[in-house]
Order: sequence, then C-alpha cells, then structure tokens
Amino acid sequence: MEETNYHVDFGAYYVQMTDRQRRYLAIRSVLDRVLAGIALVILSPLFLAVSIAQKINAPDEPVFFLQKRVGKNAHCFNIIKFRTMKSSAPKNVATGDLENPELYVSKLGRFLRDRSIDELPQFINVLKGEMSLIGPRPLVYTEREIRFLRRWYGVYQVTPGITGWAQVNGRDTVDIYDKVYYDREYVQNVSLKFDLKVIWKSVLVVLGRKGVVDGKVDPEFRKESIVLLKESQLVKQETNAENELQWCE
Repeated sequence: MEETNYHVDFGAYYVQMTDRQRRYLAIRSVLDRVLAGIALVILSPLFLAVSIAQKINAPDEPVFFLQKRVGKNAHCFNIIKFRTMKSSAPKNVATGDLENPELYVSKLGRFLRDRSIDELPQFINVLKGEMSLIGPRPLVYTEREIRFLRRWYGVYQVTPGITGWAQVNGRDTVDIYDKVYYDREYVQNVSLKFDLKVIWKSVLVVLGRKGVVDGKVDPEFRKESIVLLKESQLVKQETNAENELQWCE
C-alpha cells in the first residue's frame, strides 16, 4: 500500500511526516511511558542519594527545579530537573543565554550537569506524556527565535525528548540554526532505526561528557546553518514573523 503524506499549507520547508511515522510515534509513546515507569523504580535509590546531597549542600534550596518549556504542538508544560543553579539565577532564561553562568551553578550542580544526572527527573514528564525518551529538546518558552523556526519546519509535530539528535551532535556547542537543522532532520527520519542510533550516540556522549557548555558560545556556522539562516530571514519577511506567534498556546 502506498504511503500518504499529511497535507500542510504552512510552508515549503515544513516537514511532511508519513502515516507510517505517525503510527510509529503513537506506538512509541506507549512504550515510552512503560520504560519511564521502570526507570523511575530502578533509579529511585539514586534519586534519594541526590536529594540528600542537595539538602546537605543547600538546605534552603528545593531539590527539584521546574521550568516552563514548549512541548508538542507548541503547548507548554513544566519540565522537572534536579536543581543545579542557585535560586538567584535568572528565571525562564536558557543556560546558553547567560553571560556568567558560573555565578549561578553550584558545585553539586556542576557534577550533576557534567554527568547529565540532572536530567533524570524528566522520566516523570515522560510518564505523564509531556515528553518522550527521544526527540527534540523542549525549549524555554522565551527562546522565541528558535521557537519560530521549529514551528516553520514542523518540529512541533513530535513530542520533545530527554535526548535528541541535536544533543548527540554537539549539544551546547551548536548554535540555534544548527539545532533547528538537526531537529528538522530528526523529524524527517524518525523511525525505530534512527531512534536506536540516537540512543547509542547518547550513551557515548554522556560517558564522554561531551558538549556540556554553560553560557554563551560563539557560533561557527556550518553550511546547513547558513541555509537555515537565509530561509528563516525569508520566512520572516514573507510572513511578518507569522503575525507574532503566541508565547504559549
């Protein structure tokens, strides 16, 4: 049977997902929740240890950190992480936008970030159906430029993930245009085979502690980034920034 594509009139660069891909994502969402539940049980001793360490390190600070992020279909939700920054850190600001992140990241927080342990509570988000194990990382809702690009390229068709294609290809070291390029590439190729590839590379990245950079990074544009930059500028001129997309829907 010939596969059909879903028709979208949003733009020429919008990714057209196939029926097969949508069926796969529907099945995967169920599996995600099952695996997240198992992971939370297995990791409960680690959660307890980190919680105790957090309270010893900073008795007045909460153990968990909640932040508004943009999920599937551009709807917002509260992401859950182990707190790695002091309460004096700017609220609802992406770490990559901070000028001096070292002023806010605690010593324990640095340890948790380097080993991606701070991300583990997001299994709760997966269990709730707000996130997936694999997918584009959910953005802070104030990151308006990359949010616009994600919407234009159809990235919001998929549920955001704990790890993703952009994270295993540079993580914090890539600029927003690189990230959108990888996000779009993931949506174009989403499948079991591609997800297994992301999982394998994620293990290598975490073990190698690669790509973890706090604060702003000078962008080094790749060819794909320049293409996306030109496309995004054209899109903004033609749509007048899509009539100022709403912050959250």
